Parts: sequence; structure tokens; C-alpha cells
Amino acid sequence: MKPLYRNILLLVGIAALVITAFMVEIPESINWGLAAVYLPAVILIYGVVYSLNAIAFQQITNTVSEGQHLSFLKSFKLTMSAFALTFITPFGFGGGPYRVMELSRYIGTPRAISSVTLYSLMHIMGHFLQWFTCIVLFVVIYTERMNPFFWVLFGAFLAVFLLVVVVFNWFYTNGLLERLFKLFFFVPGLRGWARRFHGSHQEAFVLADENVMYLKKNPKAFWSSLLCEYFSRLVNATEFFFILAAFGMSNLHYYDMLLIVGFASFLGNVLYILPLQIGAREGGLAIILRIIYGVAGNVGFFVSFYTRVREIFWVAVGIFLIKVGNNNLMRSAES
Repeated sequence: MKPLYRNILLLVGIAALVITAFMVEIPESINWGLAAVYLPAVILIYGVVYSLNAIAFQQITNTVSEGQHLSFLKSFKLTMSAFALTFITPFGFGGGPYRVMELSRYIGTPRAISSVTLYSLMHIMGHFLQWFTCIVLFVVIYTERMNPFFWVLFGAFLAVFLLVVVVFNWFYTNGLLERLFKLFFFVPGLRGWARRFHGSHQEAFVLADENVMYLKKNPKAFWSSLLCEYFSRLVNATEFFFILAAFGMSNLHYYDMLLIVGFASFLGNVLYILPLQIGAREGGLAIILRIIYGVAGNVGFFVSFYTRVREIFWVAVGIFLIKVGNNNLMRSAES
């Protein structure tokens, strides 16, 4: 990536970070003594989460990268910077192109696109596994709270989940990128450009899809990356032990934390169109806390204070890392 582009991303990131910081509302009833104890723990937990994400991305990239190796520290840098750009841009658009531009210097654009696409699919599958786990837990633990609405809702999700598994398996087996791009052939105003672009880059599309299918032929890398993504969600749930304890709540159970983070994650992803996921996280927390603990909805907004501060911290880290460690991002696998 050219230094000019990095500087632009850095300035955009700083501006978004400042806006986010001013938008955070500090609850009047917050106990700063408890916040000083629990907030660092909340922040550090996400260091573990992002480390697992980085390992998953490292596994995928090294599988499709011919003769090049991405170290854990470099993968962590790319993961953090991509997260920061995804967080501050509408539709989460910024993170993927950033990774492609950085990796393409070493492994070429087709392999870089394959690596980022494969990780995005794995990240999405991790979300679906997390939500599936939450539904099973809710049905088993809170059976008495199930009603016709919940049964229909969970049944619909199960059908979508199975469809996603089938579709993803088909993509991993048969390729993805060329088929998705060909959809532009049917879009008025883009047909001509899409056909010309596809014709002049057909070899790149074939190579990219071959790399996508190659991961399926390497089950160790496939399952290890998927498990890292899934375990990162399980670790993520532990932050709510500290957050809710800071508000004096007791009798906390880990399965409840899984339900809380799962529901908040689901609503946040449904409203992914919003930059910074403004309001989505707070609304999701308010709803699930009322269902599980019967507490007032505004507690969800108190809880979101901790998650927002944690996000601001790690977004700042990711923005800073855009300018750091860009030399020798990958090295020869033989060295």
C-alpha cells in the first residue's frame, strides 16, 4: 500500500475516533472505583479475542500463500488495523480492501483477495456458530420462557443456519469469487464494464477461486481457523462478568454471558450498515438483559459504556498500527 493511502486512512481513523469518543455517554451513576478495577480487564480480554482472530487469519493466509509466510505479530497488526477500519466505515467496507492492498505486495492480488475472502467467510461462520450455540442454550436453560414467537424465530434461524452451512460448503468446494462477480453481468449500467473486466482478468479470477478451494483440501488449516474464530466468541463472553460485576450484579453464570454477547452481536450485525454500529449494540444489550435478568432497559446503556470504551481503545491501537510494521510484512517460507 502506498504511504499516501496509509496517511489518508490514518487521518480518517483519527477523525472517526474523535467523533466516537464524543458520542460516548458517561452514566451518571457509574462507580469510578469499580470502573478502574474492571475496565482494564474488559480491555485485556479483547486482546485475547483479537489474538485468536489473528491466528485464524494467519492460518488461512499461510495456506494460500505460495512460498510466503505471515507471522503472528504481522497478522495481529493486519487484524487490528482491519478491525479499526471496518468499525469506522459504513457496511464495514474498509478492513477487507486494506488487507488486500497490504498482502498483494507479497503474494499478488488474486491470492490476497482469496485470503481475505476466506477469512471473511470463516468470520461469518464463526458468528453463525455463536448464534446457534446461544439458541441451544436458551432453549435448554430457559425452556419455561419459550413461547410460540420464540419457537418460530429460532426455527427460522435454524433453517437459515443450515442453508448457510450448505452454501458455504458449496463455495469452498466449487469456488466463489468468479460466480459472485458474474452477477454484475445482469446489472443495468454495469454489464459492459463487468464483461470487459472479467475478460481481461479471467486468469486472476480462476487463480483466486483455486485458492478458495485449496483451503477445503487442507482440513487442518480449515478447522483450526474456524475453531479460533469460534473460541474467540467464547472468550468474548467473559468480559460481561466484569462489566455486570461493576454494576453490583451477582449470581452471574457463564451461559448467561454467552447469551448476552450473542444477542448483542446478532443485532449489531443485522444493523451493520451503521458506521460505529451506533445504537445497535446498546439496543441489543437492553433487550437481552431485560429478558434474562428482568432489569431496567437503561442498564443496557450503562453496560455499553464499557464496551464503547474498550472499542475506542482497540480502534486507536489499530489506527496506530496502520503506520507501523509495514516493512517485511511477509517473509519467505524457507527462511
